Amino acid sequence: MRQNIGPPRSSGACLGRGLGGCCRMWGVSTSQAVTVRYWASARAAAGVSADELPVSGATTLAAVLDSVRTLHPGRLHDVLQVCSFLVGDRPVGTTEPADVLVEPGQTVELLPPFAGG
Repeated sequence: MRQNIGPPRSSGACLGRGLGGCCRMWGVSTSQAVTVRYWASARAAAGVSADELPVSGATTLAAVLDSVRTLHPGRLHDVLQVCSFLVGDRPVGTTEPADVLVEPGQTVELLPPFAGG
């Protein structure tokens, strides 16, 4: 499947850091973007609560996660290895990220394990 996430890191362009920043810069509406929301230790590792990644069509969760790793190198890579994921309101569970379709306008939630009551 074609990976429809842009712009590339090497372009020197905005990479979506902060909710809506990149999409506004590139004139992309949020319906042409995938919102990634970070929770708990994922938020701490990313340093932001959310990113909007411009897309030109459907993509995969694997491509979204690759973009997130590029945007936030370092500790987030390790946190992602223990995260659960929601695409929209649908838990991904044990499905391979490469097999999970993410449509423009959807939200991907990154949920690390956490305790609470």
